[in-house]
Amino acid sequence: MSGPLPGLEAQLIMAGKKRLKFPFRNGVPSTARPSGVLILLYPFREDIYFVLMRRPDYTGVHSGQISLPGGKFEENDRDLIETAIREAKEEVGIEPSAVNIIGKLTPLYIPPSNYIVTPVVAWTQQRPEFIKDPREVDEIIEVSLNDFLNELNVQTKRIRLFMGLSANFPCYYVGENIIWGATAMILSEFRVILKELN
Repeated sequence: MSGPLPGLEAQLIMAGKKRLKFPFRNGVPSTARPSGVLILLYPFREDIYFVLMRRPDYTGVHSGQISLPGGKFEENDRDLIETAIREAKEEVGIEPSAVNIIGKLTPLYIPPSNYIVTPVVAWTQQRPEFIKDPREVDEIIEVSLNDFLNELNVQTKRIRLFMGLSANFPCYYVGENIIWGATAMILSEFRVILKELN
């Protein structure tokens, strides 16, 4: 993507209060694990869509959460773009040969899991034939850009967190789905870019 990115300021629009207190000036820990996620645009139902997925329930900080397809960098990956595409293939069946890269967004550090996530934006000419990996994906969620850009779908909700805690978070509502946390922060920068292009 050409030109400067909106960056951290755009990501923080959708950050919770605890995240806003994070000491960003200290930078990302050297132990942070690199990972890549894919924002894949495709035509569907006379609109442009992108895909999200709900993770299965498990004992961990991201249990049941909605996320972008993606995962950690592996030694055989050439770069984080390849990481994002490989993981999207494994998790939701997106065919790598059909993916056209647009560019990367600002990396986001996720303290609970110690990942530094690079979002990759891409497109396909046709809607993919999604095939979910039941070990990693409980549900595939398709989101239209019209719904995503609708101001009525940006709200604040009290979210139950890991270990029984709860807190208020800005979030996106898509149907009955609530997108919050790191995924919402990544998509916030993407949303700012989309609104600038309109």
